[in-house]
Amino acid sequence: MGIDTEYITIGRIGATYGIKGWFKVISFTDSIADILNYAPWFIEENKAWKIVKLEDAKEYGKGVIAKFVGIDNPEDARLLTGKNIAIQRSQLAALQPHEYYWSDLEGLTVINQHGENLGKIVYIIATGSNDVLVVKGEKEVAIPYLPGEVVTRIDLEKKEMHIHWDLI
Repeated sequence: MGIDTEYITIGRIGATYGIKGWFKVISFTDSIADILNYAPWFIEENKAWKIVKLEDAKEYGKGVIAKFVGIDNPEDARLLTGKNIAIQRSQLAALQPHEYYWSDLEGLTVINQHGENLGKIVYIIATGSNDVLVVKGEKEVAIPYLPGEVVTRIDLEKKEMHIHWDLI
């Protein structure tokens, strides 16, 4: 039994910042600062999500820093390092047909045009031109996420992505 799918991971707690309990936020949102548009935040604790109350959060330099209520020193903040930050799926904007959040694609089984199971999508990398699916099966491969060209069909109910791609 894993983490509840009603929640979407949008970031991770990074290193502590300063002496008053602040920490850096590793944002997974399109624009790093977009993470600040979501509330409330939840953090992963014992394979469940626990709501946390933000005391303050802001852009700082090229990133984001935040502070939770009750975390007032770097020692307490350090205990949070590496924990995922999530929001409830209902907080996300509705998508158009054939649009997907990365979290919906991660874990899908990838099958090529020859019916070969290439493995599961373990994560996705954003690049300048297109996103890249990292698929782990017998070996780990990177496949461009190009709907209509490489990606031919996505079936979330069957947890499958069909692609036109040959392993070399």
